[in-house]
Order: sequence, then structure tokens, then C-alpha cells
Amino acid sequence: MAYDVKSAKAADFINHDEIVATLAWADENRDNQPLIAKIMQKAREKKGLNHREASLLLVAGQQDELFSLARQIKRELYGSRIVLFAPLYLSNYCINECTYCPYHASNETMVRKKLSQDDIRREVIALQDMGHKRLVIEAGEHPLHAPLDYILESIDTIYGIRHKNGAIRRINVNIAAATVADYKKLSNANIGTYILFQETYDRAAYEKFHVAGPKANYDWHTEAMDRAMQGGLDDVGIGVLFGLADYRYEFAAMLMHAEHLESTYGVGPHTISVPRINAEKSIDDATFARIIACTRVSVPYTGIIVSTRENEQCRNAVINIGVTQISGGSRTSVGGYERAETATRQFATSDNRSLAQIVRWLMENGHIPSFCTACYGEGRVGEKFMELCKSGQIQNCCQPNALKTLQEYLKDYADCDTRKLGEKLIGDAYHD
Repeated sequence: MAYDVKSAKAADFINHDEIVATLAWADENRDNQPLIAKIMQKAREKKGLNHREASLLLVAGQQDELFSLARQIKRELYGSRIVLFAPLYLSNYCINECTYCPYHASNETMVRKKLSQDDIRREVIALQDMGHKRLVIEAGEHPLHAPLDYILESIDTIYGIRHKNGAIRRINVNIAAATVADYKKLSNANIGTYILFQETYDRAAYEKFHVAGPKANYDWHTEAMDRAMQGGLDDVGIGVLFGLADYRYEFAAMLMHAEHLESTYGVGPHTISVPRINAEKSIDDATFARIIACTRVSVPYTGIIVSTRENEQCRNAVINIGVTQISGGSRTSVGGYERAETATRQFATSDNRSLAQIVRWLMENGHIPSFCTACYGEGRVGEKFMELCKSGQIQNCCQPNALKTLQEYLKDYADCDTRKLGEKLIGDAYHD
């Protein structure tokens, strides 16, 4: 597909003056009930909101109505399914100087490690033994220790591992911004979603926290998703690390990024991630929940990811108001699944339950744990996926496949009590 790349300039689609004006407009209208009601009605149509409309809902009252609408939209488009995945850290060598990240190049206390292909096999077998079918691979940016050839070799290794009943069916990739040529190589490697967090859209804050290395180039990093799309990657995932800059600024800019992708390529972000750099010191739980609800009503077609950065209480509170994907049994260290250690980890997780405990918790709360990757296998990606999702027809594909993969998990990995609980859940779902 030929894309118009003339508009793929960060300064054009992340417009600072427009964001400042948006926040001022939202403040001026936070008590404008007729306008708020009009925006809520538009959201009910499940066609999305623009960054100004969403920014007003973020500061307006009527939280109960907002959360109720977010739950409704999530249920109508995604049902009760929650997709499960785990991160796999390949290397923590990095040439960037991101001051908030312990992997930064000048951190001499960090234990550096890179997995060999044999190490990767052991890590993947440990993940397969839990029941995982979907991974996201992570690596620091380093031309010697984590070049693209190493990433591609690792992908081949992971897809080739068969252990008992285990198999990784889909690999999502979270690596540094790359060239169009390199994104074409990733596309040819049969990956799922390419993920890259912006960290912060505030250019001044970005330059403050990214002081050296390729990632210090705001434009290069912010325009990465354009290059990924041009390289043939139909599904991309964006995100903000909330806590680095004003959350309202980040929220508006993130939606502007989503608007840009959809208007330029016909496909918005496949997923949006909403990690907090520090749950206690960045934004409080109530604000965090409101961000998730506003994201769901504003970009109804996208998956929303909440990771194990958040604790069990927080994830339990937000899972019904828009979240569609969560990690489970995660380790954020290099080699952490075979041997539980913390010397090489990127950050401490807050929800440290096992995958088995996460599966049971989801089912006890009426959710269907899903290990499904059928959309990728059947080519339901990019525009095809978005068309099905926006029309509500994606449930006709995903619901049966989610139940099938849950049955598979129950048979291969669950204990007796969990199996009984799951069988009842599946029976009720088929009856409905």
C-alpha cells in the first residue's frame, strides 16, 4: 500500500500548541454539561472521540457514567475475554542514557547479561510449562549485544521450540526505533505487534530524561511507528510511561498519535499500554482508572494493556473498564524464568502471582482467559482486524477461539479445582 508520508513528522502530528490549547479548552468547559452530554452520546456510538473531546471527559465529573460506558463498550466489542502474555527479556545491554531506566549505559552497578540461543530455549520452555502461548520480547538498544540479526535469530529459535504440549504461537516485539528496511525484516519474521512506548510526548521532558544515545532524538523515536507501518508492520502498539510529565498532556498527545496513524495509514494502534513509572509517586489510582476509561471510550477499537507493574488491587479495579490484555507470571530480568533473580531486572513487578493464579482469578471474576493467536494466523491484522472490531464482528472469531484455548490450557496445565471452574465457565459461555 502506498502511504502519504509527507505528514509523518512528529512536530506536525504531536503539536505542542494544540495540546496546550486543548488542556485550556477542557478546563474552560469542565462544567459545560450540555457539551459533556453531547460528547458522551458520541462515545456511545462507539466511533471514538478526538483528543479535545477525550481531554474534556478526563477532567469532567460524572465518573460513574463514564465508567459504566467504558464497561459497556469493552463488553460489546471484546466481550469478557482477557488476553494473556508474558515478557521475555533477551538482553539488558544498552547504549542509551534514559535517566529513569536502570539499563542506561552509564549504570555501572547493573549486572549485564545477554541470552544465548540455548538460554532462550530454557527460558521459553519455562514459559511453556506455565501455559503461555504469546510472548513479547524485550531488549536494550545495543549494536553489538542486541543487533537486529540477533533479534531475528531469537524469533526463529522461539517459534521452533516444542516442549510437551507447549508452543509459542505469537511473538510481539518491543525493541528500539529502527529503519524502514529493518522493520521490513521484522515483518518478514512473522511477528505479531510491534510495540514501542513513547515514554513521554512532552518534548522538553523527553530531552530532559533522554540525555544521550539514539533514543535521545525525539523525532526519530516519535516517528518510529510511521516507519514501522511503511515497513509492512500492520499492527503497532503505542504507550506512555505516565509520571514523566503532566498526565493530561500525555493523554492528549497519545490520542493525537493514534489519530495520526489512523488518518495516514487507515489503521490506528492495535494496542495502547498505560504503565506508570511509580504507582505511589506518579498518578494516583483514581486518576489512572479514569485514564483507562477515557482511553476505552475514545479509541474503542484498540486493545488496552495493563502489566504487572500494577498490583493486584489496581488491576482488579481497572480490568472491567477497558482493559483487554494483561501479563501474568512476569519476570523483568534477563534469564529470570529459569532462575528467579533480580540483578538484571528492568523494574520490580507489583503483581507477582503465577500465571495459574492469574487464570483462576480471572475466571472467578467472570472473565475468559484467552491464549488465542488465531487472528495473526488467519491474517486478521491491520485494517482487516480494525474493520471487524469496529463493526463488533470480531467477537464471532475471538470468543470461540478464546474458549478453545482456555480448554486447551485447562487440560494441559490446570489443577483439578481450576479445571472444574473453567469447565463451568466454558459451559455457561456456550449456553449463552
